[in-house]
Amino acid sequence: MIPLIDTHQHLVYPDVAGYGWTAGIPVLADKAFTLETYQELADQRSVAATIFMETGVDDADYKAEARFAAELAGRPSSRIIGLIASCRPESDEGYEAWLDECAGLNVVGFRRILHVMPDDLSQSETFRRNIREIGRRGLVFDMCFLAAQLPIALELAKACDNTSLVLDHCGVPDIAGGGLDPWRAHIGELAALPNVTCKLSGVLAYCAAGEASLDAIRPYVDHVIETFGPGRIVWGSDWPVVDMANGLPDWLAATRTILEGLSEDEAAQIAQENTKRVYKVSV
Repeated sequence: MIPLIDTHQHLVYPDVAGYGWTAGIPVLADKAFTLETYQELADQRSVAATIFMETGVDDADYKAEARFAAELAGRPSSRIIGLIASCRPESDEGYEAWLDECAGLNVVGFRRILHVMPDDLSQSETFRRNIREIGRRGLVFDMCFLAAQLPIALELAKACDNTSLVLDHCGVPDIAGGGLDPWRAHIGELAALPNVTCKLSGVLAYCAAGEASLDAIRPYVDHVIETFGPGRIVWGSDWPVVDMANGLPDWLAATRTILEGLSEDEAAQIAQENTKRVYKVSV
């Protein structure tokens, strides 16, 4: 089967940046998760290439993280074909200068983590104007919202219809709590918007402790495939957060099973082709 392009490769280098959000998560806290470790877990037969995803570093460090990731990507063996950098669209101060700098860092998209921020952050005209600027530059914005915030994601997507938006982690469904509804309806509303793509990532970590399995996530995965269709889904590892479930090899195995249930063309779309089109990258 065609190797995957991972659109959600986190890397953790505590000597480069602070990762305060990992405190209290024993599997992640006070640990390094390096490019070398990732490549041991995901060899080139499984993952052909990756897009580095900003890792929610402490506010003071988000630019340093992107610059460091760009250096990693410059290594011939890195297999990193682009970066998704953090940004702060809620403020005009230094915003376009950061976008300008990122043009030289092989940045293919941006993200501002919103699921831990006040709901109104993405509802200001400043925020939306700055997201539209990302679209004007032909780049992508990854949306990271909780399931309960999906109506806010819908508002943002409608207000920024010039911008290609990727919904991270299938909209963070509450799988442990059996939260199919109203998540299903909200996913359907987002799928109706042509500028939104869904990222198949992260879902195993939302299962109840000790219950992460393909069977547990299947209703959510099936709904995403049904609503968005294989032509509007990209894949991501969400490593090392996936270690909160059963780890990256288990997620790779589950992904293979999911893709084997599709046609060869449909599987290739999710594995690589959609990513090449959405993020404008090549392998």
